[in-house]
Amino acid sequence: MTANTRTLTGTRSLAAALIASLSLLLTGCFMTPGKFTSELVLMDEDRFTFTYDGEIFFLGLANLAEMGAASEEFEADDCYDAQTYESRECTAAEIAEQREVWEMNAPIRAAKAQEQAQQMSAMMGGIDPSDPQASAELVELLSRQKGWESVVDKGDGVFDVRYSVSGTLSHDFMFPVIEGFPSTNPFVQIILREGGVVRVNAPGFSSQNEGNPMGSMMGSMAGLGGMAAMAGQSANGPDMPDVPTLEGTFTIVTNGQIRANNTDEGANPTPTGQMLVWDISPRTKAAPTALIDLSR
Repeated sequence: MTANTRTLTGTRSLAAALIASLSLLLTGCFMTPGKFTSELVLMDEDRFTFTYDGEIFFLGLANLAEMGAASEEFEADDCYDAQTYESRECTAAEIAEQREVWEMNAPIRAAKAQEQAQQMSAMMGGIDPSDPQASAELVELLSRQKGWESVVDKGDGVFDVRYSVSGTLSHDFMFPVIEGFPSTNPFVQIILREGGVVRVNAPGFSSQNEGNPMGSMMGSMAGLGGMAAMAGQSANGPDMPDVPTLEGTFTIVTNGQIRANNTDEGANPTPTGQMLVWDISPRTKAAPTALIDLSR
């Protein structure tokens, strides 16, 4: 295989990964935690406090869309020897024919790109990801919602946030909830059952489970930087985004009865009750979950 063939293969592999990423965004899986610390306090009389300190990565505000557009530049398909089926350099006539077909399909690609841009804007509460002010708009949107005490744009889709809310569990709870955004990939859910029993699930705090397809996608994207370099992407187009690593701790503190949980060590005593701790990393397979009785 020639150097040109390897470069072409790398470019196409990168483009395929970008298309998969953008498709993931359009299905609603567009947020994932980075480095974080999160705590949920559950007490009798249905009192609760939830905090999240750390990074949130928004796929739609990374430069993946721009990279996807760059990957739409014409690249000749591989040509093969008719007898040996080995790849070979394409002739000028073959390249010209391929380019003609590619240019004929330009209106179809443009229409699809426009459709995807409209879909991405709808997924992000009307914020246009291609607008240079998109990140500032998101900061403003979050800052006016209750609980978002601090929102700092770190660039390329990564935001450092401080979220804290306290109250009474009169209904189910989910984080994050953003005005105008679909609630499709929650980090943490609190589900109320009859009799004062609470189920806590944290699908966003695992990179390898069906409840968080975004996490597994972000894990696989960590290696795309090298692929981009192979394809010459850094020299000829936008750089790969600096996707944050999923890393943190999730803690539940409660004075209720812990009926079930999937921590490694089980509950530890505290002055006010018991504590469950999950250490989260890219190797975390099972999403944190616990069943707690607050009726005692």
